[in-house]
Amino acid sequence: MISISQNTKQFLVLLIKLLIVGGAFYFIYNQLANNDKLDWVQFTVLFKKNQSVVGIAFILLLSVLNRYFEILKWKNLVSHIQPITVGESTKQVLAALTAGVFTPNGVGEYAGKVLYFSKQNAKKIVFLNLICNGIQMVLTIVFGLFGLLYFNALFQIITPKTVGFLFGILILFLLFLFFFKKITVKGYSIERLIHKINAIPKAIHQRNIFLGCCRYLVFSHQYYFLFLAFDVDLPYFTLMAAVTSVYFLASSLPSFQFLEFAVKGSVALFFFGVLGVNEWIIIFVSTLMWFLNVVIPVVIGSYYVLNFKSTLSNSSVEV
Repeated sequence: MISISQNTKQFLVLLIKLLIVGGAFYFIYNQLANNDKLDWVQFTVLFKKNQSVVGIAFILLLSVLNRYFEILKWKNLVSHIQPITVGESTKQVLAALTAGVFTPNGVGEYAGKVLYFSKQNAKKIVFLNLICNGIQMVLTIVFGLFGLLYFNALFQIITPKTVGFLFGILILFLLFLFFFKKITVKGYSIERLIHKINAIPKAIHQRNIFLGCCRYLVFSHQYYFLFLAFDVDLPYFTLMAAVTSVYFLASSLPSFQFLEFAVKGSVALFFFGVLGVNEWIIIFVSTLMWFLNVVIPVVIGSYYVLNFKSTLSNSSVEV
């Protein structure tokens, strides 16, 4: 059995931290510097024309609120296991976001949060993170479906017959889940999952749903206000229907956090293209949303990653 000394372990931990942070900054720089669809000249001209300290502060405030509601969601859910402060929740959420920036759909975020808790609570933390992200996905689907229906009613993207067919598939899928909820796969079943969810107090679920709704309304309206800042003059409900549709369809596609703007941007090009919005504006708004809500939190989260203290810091490791 090989024993790894404390100094060696600390070096390896530091190396992993530097790789995570260095990789995050590299991908951020690469996406901003090598995206030939970003017309910086037009952006500069429009920015100088419409620049407003109040407007910039308002957009930044929405980014802070977006992440703050996520922090409160996590603090609320973790209270089921142990109480944590807003500061501790901030550390865990932002560090986990940075750790998950390279993984598909932020899977690494689950491992990032687990590291802040004891081993016996690892499965519970993964499950709570699933609940935390799950409610956001449910809200994205609900708002997105209404947005798609409204958008389709205006522009007839697909026929009523196709809409009915898709809803038929959805109903069949829900019926399948209901009638086969007791089927067990590797010890897990839908019924068992429901029992685990119900084991969490209703008050925690209610706060989770409320905070999830607040977060969704914040980042969807941030998208809306950015389009207004770029002189896109469209009816509120039409623009919001396009925004909710973009989030719904983009969230269903597998992607990495650092490519989020590219995925949302490609979906946004279709919907806002139908509305007659210039392509460069769509790309810029999508990129700004990514920068404000992913890049800046990742930069802050990098500090927490570099200052992370392993629970095994006082012991040697044997392999």
